[in-house]
Amino acid sequence: MTEPSADALLFEVPPPPTPVERLLALADHYTQHNDMLDLLLADSAEPDPATHVAAAQNLAAETLAVIQAIHEERLYESADLSEAVVRLKQLAYLSAASAGHGPQLARELTALTPEAVVDSATRVAGEIRRRRLSNASPPEESFSAAQHTALHEIARGHVVVTGSTDRQYVHHRTARVLISTLRSLEAKDLVARKANSAAPAYIGGPPQDRVHLTPTGATVLAAVLTLPPAAPAGPSPRPATSTKTASRSR
Repeated sequence: MTEPSADALLFEVPPPPTPVERLLALADHYTQHNDMLDLLLADSAEPDPATHVAAAQNLAAETLAVIQAIHEERLYESADLSEAVVRLKQLAYLSAASAGHGPQLARELTALTPEAVVDSATRVAGEIRRRRLSNASPPEESFSAAQHTALHEIARGHVVVTGSTDRQYVHHRTARVLISTLRSLEAKDLVARKANSAAPAYIGGPPQDRVHLTPTGATVLAAVLTLPPAAPAGPSPRPATSTKTASRSR
């Protein structure tokens, strides 16, 4: 077997992210933006009204770029796809508009953006899966229902960690995420924590650690985004034995 040349390896680059992966990254960028505004508003000093402006404008441009990437997939028009694109256009408009307001109103305008982007990603992923089912490769690794749920919650910006090294607590919003599940995903390099990046749990408290998807985690979640969570493992059911077979075995 011929080994690839050094020049071939030098110029080998990974494939560009898919539109679904880009949407999951966009959701994370909105989460980081909202966290930045939360910390700004939690600071005792008067927030600088212009601190968030450039970030909000960049998010609007990034959202429009992802919409263009979806169009370039040349998918058939469907209700799900149209709703996803329209929702993303609304988010781009809200993000651009937030740049013209102070931090408090800006935070309200982008409050629901991470969840909305993940919802749009789910619609786009479902459309791609339906239209290109024959070319879709199955995920390389299966996940438990708890891990599946945790990845979704993290993508939506719903998971933070607080506490000391000896005792840590996971704060979640719509679905329960256990610290053991979080650690199992960290061990697989699918999620990571960003220390002191999220708003305190209470007024005057320390900042919390936001949990984010890693690039690998975004790729994995993009592959299973529209698939149902794995059923809990259990004993395999015994096959039914027909009367005729049972009588022969006696």
